[in-house]
Amino acid sequence: MSADWYPGIRAFCTHWKHAPMLQQTFATLEREFADENDACIDAAKGLVECACRVLIEELDDPLAPLKPEAADTPLGHLVGVATRLLDLGAIRHRAFADLIKQHNKLTETLRVLRNEAGTVSHGKDGFIAKLSAHHRRSAILAADAIITFLHEAYLEREPDPVRTLEPYERFEASNAIIDELASLRGETDDEGFLQVIVSLPGGEELPLAIEPSRLLFGVDREAYKLVLNACREAKASAPQDAEVA
Repeated sequence: MSADWYPGIRAFCTHWKHAPMLQQTFATLEREFADENDACIDAAKGLVECACRVLIEELDDPLAPLKPEAADTPLGHLVGVATRLLDLGAIRHRAFADLIKQHNKLTETLRVLRNEAGTVSHGKDGFIAKLSAHHRRSAILAADAIITFLHEAYLEREPDPVRTLEPYERFEASNAIIDELASLRGETDDEGFLQVIVSLPGGEELPLAIEPSRLLFGVDREAYKLVLNACREAKASAPQDAEVA
């Protein structure tokens, strides 16, 4: 078996590379799958759960939350919440509704396979007979199908910029519109803060106050470090009773 069995899982984990639990579970999947160990079934189930929780965290509305509070929420329920937040369950089409149900059944199958597999599954005897390679492939393919289904649906949406965990680059189209029609001018107030005035297309203006440290940290980390070192040196060489401007 090769890593070509789970391209959708790899694509999802590459997109969400800043999610630590997802990355740890993915590393376990790759290792156990390459070694042809049944623990990859456990990792496959774990990846579906992680993927659902990442998407729920990203999409859930705090004013009308759907995020499950219980740590042991059933996997099928997590998939159901993720599909609702992606507005997939709202489509009035019988065949599509059946597809959602089949994905939920796949998650239940993963749970059953997980509970029969290796030493990482609920403390079961590590010397139980290994499941067949066919079962391992089935678990990997099911997990990849579910995660690909959710990931591709997510990529068709634009995240809410207020709540998102996504980086600036995710908003390429929106960024282009803002850069085309809005403009900036800068002023410095008496406290040394940068006052940025955003000029909107209709003539309105939006004032923003930005501390020098926040601007540097958000825009150029190397510049932040350079300025920090210069300021530390200036503070260290200044007389103790003098105030550093």
